[in-house]
Amino acid sequence: MNDYIDRFNTRERVLHWFVTITFFTLLLSALGLYSRLFTGYFNLFGGGQKAIIIHKVAGVLFFISSLVLFIHNRRRTTDFNKDDMEWFRYLGGYLSRKEIHLKVGKFNAGQKLFGVFIGVATILLGITGIFIWWPLAFPRWIVQLSLLVHGLLFVSSIMFVVVHVYLGTIGNPGTLEAMLWGKVSRAWAKKHHPKWYKEVTGE
Repeated sequence: MNDYIDRFNTRERVLHWFVTITFFTLLLSALGLYSRLFTGYFNLFGGGQKAIIIHKVAGVLFFISSLVLFIHNRRRTTDFNKDDMEWFRYLGGYLSRKEIHLKVGKFNAGQKLFGVFIGVATILLGITGIFIWWPLAFPRWIVQLSLLVHGLLFVSSIMFVVVHVYLGTIGNPGTLEAMLWGKVSRAWAKKHHPKWYKEVTGE
């Protein structure tokens, strides 16, 4: 019996990494716009004007790819059930010294929450980005509100992504391999996603 099972196909992995690359491109190109303390990051893009252009292009690419990824996973990420409530109750067992066995499907409740947040944030960032892109075409209050919402989503997205990266690497060894190679060990799947393991293997 093969010790590994498929978790993500090539299309899913390429889409995930494309979203990741465009997100960090947006992050680095926006730091100088967010605060003068970070204007040095403009040099990564050849100056402020080029950074703004790259930010706009990356914004369009991120908006499209992130929505496609959200729509692709929407049935699994928006289906919160009693097992997810149990996961929230114990915070996934991350803060417990005892081993807690939770009924987790392909995505745990935290991953679902992250997916929903990114989906909603993508839409709001896209809408507010339009108002910021053409500030003279809209009433001033709309542009100012858009700048506020855009900035808040910018900061909160960074916080969510930091947690996501940690739990996808150091926090849960073996998780990153799924997004790199598409496969996970049966032992990992049984431990972290037992409901999904039973779904795909019948065991």
